[in-house]
Amino acid sequence: MLALHELTQTEDFIRRHVGPGEQEQNEMLKALSLDSLEQLIHETVPEDIRLTKPLTIGASKTEEQALSELKALAQENKVYRSYIGMGYYGTHTPNVILRNVLENPGWYTAYTPYQPEIAQGRLEALLNFQQMTMDLTGMELANASLLDEATAAAEAMAMAKRVSKNKKSNLFFIANDTHPQTIDVVCQRAEFFGFETIIGEPEQLGELDVFGALLQYPGTTGQVRDLTPLIEMIHARKGIACVAADLMSLVLLKAPGEMGADVVLGSTQRFGVPMGYGGPHAAFFATRDAYKRSTPGRIIGISKDRRGKPALRMALQTREQHIRREKANSNICTAQVLLANIASFYAVFHGPHGLKTMAQRIHRMAVIVAAAAKAHGVNVRYDQFFDTVTLDGIDKAQVLLRAQDAQINVRSDLDNAVAVSLDETTTPADLAILLAVLFGPSETITVDTLDEQVRSQPNIAEPLLRASAILTHPVFHQYRSETEVLRYIRRLEGRDLALNHSMIALGSCTMKLNATAEMIPITWPEFANLHPFCPKEQAAGYQQLLTQLEQWLVDITGYDAVCMQPNSGAQGEYAGLLAIRHYQASINQAQRNICLIPSSAHGTNPASAHMAGLKVVVVECDKAGNIDIDDLRHKAQEHAEQLSCIMVTYPSTHGVYEQSIREICEIIHQFGGQVYLDGANMNAQVGLTSPGFIGADVSHLNLHKTFAIPHGGGGPGMGPIGVKAHLAPFVPGHNVVKGESTQRAVAAAPFGSASILPISWMYIAMLGSKGLRRASEVAILNANYIAKSLSEHYPILYTGNNGRVAHECIIDLRPLKEQSGISELDIAKRLNDYGFHAPTMSFPVAGTLMVEPTESESKAELDRFIEAMIAIRQEAEQVSTGIWPSEDNPLINAPHTLDDLIEDDWTHPYSRDIAAYPSLAVRANKFWPAVNRIDDVYGDRNLFCSCLPMDAYKD
Repeated sequence: MLALHELTQTEDFIRRHVGPGEQEQNEMLKALSLDSLEQLIHETVPEDIRLTKPLTIGASKTEEQALSELKALAQENKVYRSYIGMGYYGTHTPNVILRNVLENPGWYTAYTPYQPEIAQGRLEALLNFQQMTMDLTGMELANASLLDEATAAAEAMAMAKRVSKNKKSNLFFIANDTHPQTIDVVCQRAEFFGFETIIGEPEQLGELDVFGALLQYPGTTGQVRDLTPLIEMIHARKGIACVAADLMSLVLLKAPGEMGADVVLGSTQRFGVPMGYGGPHAAFFATRDAYKRSTPGRIIGISKDRRGKPALRMALQTREQHIRREKANSNICTAQVLLANIASFYAVFHGPHGLKTMAQRIHRMAVIVAAAAKAHGVNVRYDQFFDTVTLDGIDKAQVLLRAQDAQINVRSDLDNAVAVSLDETTTPADLAILLAVLFGPSETITVDTLDEQVRSQPNIAEPLLRASAILTHPVFHQYRSETEVLRYIRRLEGRDLALNHSMIALGSCTMKLNATAEMIPITWPEFANLHPFCPKEQAAGYQQLLTQLEQWLVDITGYDAVCMQPNSGAQGEYAGLLAIRHYQASINQAQRNICLIPSSAHGTNPASAHMAGLKVVVVECDKAGNIDIDDLRHKAQEHAEQLSCIMVTYPSTHGVYEQSIREICEIIHQFGGQVYLDGANMNAQVGLTSPGFIGADVSHLNLHKTFAIPHGGGGPGMGPIGVKAHLAPFVPGHNVVKGESTQRAVAAAPFGSASILPISWMYIAMLGSKGLRRASEVAILNANYIAKSLSEHYPILYTGNNGRVAHECIIDLRPLKEQSGISELDIAKRLNDYGFHAPTMSFPVAGTLMVEPTESESKAELDRFIEAMIAIRQEAEQVSTGIWPSEDNPLINAPHTLDDLIEDDWTHPYSRDIAAYPSLAVRANKFWPAVNRIDDVYGDRNLFCSCLPMDAYKD
């Protein structure tokens, strides 16, 4: 019998995170003619880049140990009542949404809806989000969310330049009452786009020749004013008027669209999404229909399926950066889908009446603060405001002392003034304490007496009040009871395939286990309820978490420093390239503006390079899919004086460990350039090699891939960057929360989407050094097992020197299409019938599927996928031999729905059983696609991006 100290569970999480057990691993190794995982790694990872020492993170922790340690960190945070505002507000997440969306793997583990037939639930929630945005902003078109308010403003500036008819102007105006973090991000974006910016009083607009301008509504210090005359000044110069608006205020205030705005943007944070020390929060972005083809991000549109039934899909912008590359409108690859869904359900839950009551209550409390100020002889800066009151000439030092004692935060960055912003969570008792903090105790000037005093007074001038109706669609009216809301959420969830149903084997996307223990801390109030601009001493727990996570990532990446600010992978690419450009400028090499990019690269790479003001030169790949070293050396030498960097992915996008990666780095350094190593495939590096060890200078890390933050149906994400020491001074800084870097920000919050970082902290802590390496090894094992098992049925496009793939493999379907007429799209849709999400289709090579099984999938699940792919190959042969006609077979008709099965007149040459239950595994666990194959061409030609009348669905 084992001794007590040997009966340990410290590696229990490794066993549960890594799908195949020891016996399953041995069976797969045997199928690969291997004796051990070590032998596989020896044959797969080039010897000159393999780490010789283990990671120093330490031993694996149990779930209980890790949660206990993290709870201790959380308790170091001090959750004060925050009235800071500046785009971040207290909010209540309705519990039915908290439990059934935010904490539900059916919502948070789904992938981006590129396969819309199995994503109709998410798409409907996003369509509701778009409708909500259009209603409140008064605009004709809205997208399905962006990263945050500040980056949405930067995207608005870029779009304004594209669509403005004032082609001679290079000037973008920013009103000086815009949130400071937004100004920082917009100015940073303008720098390498070559735009001039002016920050000033909005009245200056009449004197300036601009291609666009950004106005804040209400202003950052609270002012509400009619923007119509300012917008007319912008339009007089043929410029584009962009308005950053507060969504809750638009429930009461006149819509910017009704004042003539061309773009309206902002954050939906206060629609049920906790502040979370800065994120993640879904931005909204609305514009005119005329600008739909220049709009950044994703737009959900309504098309029809094969049966003529209304069906939702992503319209126009689908993977735009992969198609247009450096000519793309934006490098955006991730939105904030999970958070946008929460905001849309929040609007469904409250409905227009509930939101109006809430907005009126928030405004009434602000009016009471203003009345108290006047009663105490304190000047209120503006007569017109919604939720924010700025107090001039107040004894600021005394206010801050009283605030500290009362555990309250007010906005204190204003000269000789303080400001307070009220929100949904503020109670009359809170308001009484706030008044005492601001003005000192008073027995006569109370909340009740002030409320009675202001009740009959007009609070907002009539011309500024909203006259138009909001949220008139039935979806915002018919789910009033919690029972109905619960069932609506569940009905939509049932239309989506997520990781809680089956493997999602998407190449380059790493859909691994998002363990429940990793997800639990994100809703702890100590992490969820901190304002991002609260004093650092109140966020001591967050600071310790950030420091520890940065140290771990430094160890894992081989870099010298890590910056946590970028809140998506594409944002990380951009930040990394900016670090290179600012460094080169600091050593008088600003002329370096050429970025070499392999032809196999992710589409975000050239798009990010363009945003950083770089010119892209493509490096060819050889027949084996590797970077052509001779072409690389030639182009590096040809552009030696202007060479800024190379962007290279490792393992390559073709799914192999290129043997020459060290030589690639050396060539670039030889000619004065920097190496940007894309971290998309970090899941095949952790514990085995590292970018810093290989020789790279900077990388972004997709925490929503390698480090277990879930994809959330298309967001949230985090894309921190690791850098060598010489680049560390040039990572993003922040103008509100000062740090060591003096650079401008790339995201609204100083630490990006901080509230989801506990997920990655838990992941690393529970795996430890051994588990992190084992995860990489088994990811490689699983991919090679699939490649070997399918190689007799489909060509595997690229392999390394020993015939091995990395953590993903590319299945070449082009010969099958030539033989049978069955396309990669047909196979992708047929996989839906087998209960699988399709692998990555036609990327990086047209006519292929790229498969990445991850380490989390068991051999049984891998075998189920292999069985499905082999069966589909056999089905294609039935077509090529003429047994099934090319115009009517289960592949081109896929996916099949329940409507197909219950047809009275079944005329197909294959049975209903083959259509819907092609394997025993499917019969045991059937997922029904909600719609048949969607007509993409019809959807793009007949773009409709708002909610259809309910009768349309019945018809």
